[in-house]
Amino acid sequence: MRNVVLFNAPEHRFVLLHESEAGDEEGIRSNQYLVLHEGCGVLLDPGVFGVMPGVLTELLQYIEPRELKAIVLSHQDPDIMGGLSTWLELTGAPVYVPRVWLRFLPHYGIRDLSRFVLVPDEGLACEFSPGFQLKLAPAHFLHSEGQLNVYDPIAKILFAGDIGAATLPGGLEYEFVDDFARHLRYVEGFHQRYMCSIRAIRCWVETIAGLEIHMLTPQHGPVYRGRTVQDFIDWFSNLKCGIDLMGPGGRFADGAP
Repeated sequence: MRNVVLFNAPEHRFVLLHESEAGDEEGIRSNQYLVLHEGCGVLLDPGVFGVMPGVLTELLQYIEPRELKAIVLSHQDPDIMGGLSTWLELTGAPVYVPRVWLRFLPHYGIRDLSRFVLVPDEGLACEFSPGFQLKLAPAHFLHSEGQLNVYDPIAKILFAGDIGAATLPGGLEYEFVDDFARHLRYVEGFHQRYMCSIRAIRCWVETIAGLEIHMLTPQHGPVYRGRTVQDFIDWFSNLKCGIDLMGPGGRFADGAP
């Protein structure tokens, strides 16, 4: 368990707050991120209950939970919000969630929905304090029917949720993708099966086209930086996946996972 500072300026930081050790979550490394600006922060995809103590320990190196301005949930999966009830007890911060998933929150034992901010399908520009802005951008059906990305215009980092996620084999760990061709084997199968369609991908590519992205941070696996950001986007833009590969009887096209 460790944190990695991805962007560091006197007034602003973007931190990979926790990496689950191999063996946690059946070996799929789960990433939680903290964006800091002048003494306050926004927590992205806080994770399951089991990683919560580690995430909190790392967060306390930077701020107190009461200094959180928001928690952002990219979508509804338990690896994102399984520990949310505990975070709601520690902080009074509002929780931003895609509007289509509000009705599912009671299934996580959450009864008071008054602190949730419903993000519309077209996304939302948020100002959490003077000079501290994040853009919540739509990434629907990649893989979730309602999914958000989070763009930090100061760090020029795009938190992409499950887009770009990798499943590394046991014993292999690296923090950054510096050679996309070598990394592709750990990305391709997941994206072919879990992403919905090439149409959804190209809508996303058009949505982010105007953003200057120095790093793309997925919820699972290493962070893309430098040239590998565009390498991934170029590859992803032409990927047939999901329903593009599906046939009758639950069969998928040859070569699909």
